[in-house]
Amino acid sequence: MTVLLFIMTAQRPSYLNFDKTTYAWEPGVNYRQHPQRYRVGKGEQGVLICEPYKTEIGQHWRFKTPDIAAESSETIFKMFETYVADGDFVGADMARKFLQMGYTRARRYANYKGGKKYDKDHNYANLPRGTGDPKKAESAAMFYKQWRAAEANEKYAAGKKAWQEKYG
Repeated sequence: MTVLLFIMTAQRPSYLNFDKTTYAWEPGVNYRQHPQRYRVGKGEQGVLICEPYKTEIGQHWRFKTPDIAAESSETIFKMFETYVADGDFVGADMARKFLQMGYTRARRYANYKGGKKYDKDHNYANLPRGTGDPKKAESAAMFYKQWRAAEANEKYAAGKKAWQEKYG
């Protein structure tokens, strides 16, 4: 008989070990004028830095209620489609990141009261799950649908692969 032993370790927030000197995205760079400096990265990395896209897309990013999230995610998805049609890969990838971030942030608020996952006063221990706002789960679903549609866009997927091979 095989016995498996799982040891639970506290998962500390990644931002505690953040090293700005190795981060690929830089504030103060206009990524529309210098797209070659943009990196796809992992997940949502760079989404709150890369201008002018952060400002263009971010002003529409909301998930307070399911109705607001539906309007927000639809607007951002339309922006995504426009960026793809215009051949602006950086804009398309940033819109995709905002859709993903809408999903992940709304899920965080659905799972944890106030969106707080860690207790910084107790060595960043995980706070109780299931204490959040159930309406935020509906908001998350709106963003999830649009995020997956963006990921499934063949022109975007081909552009992403080519971009990663060329720039990273």
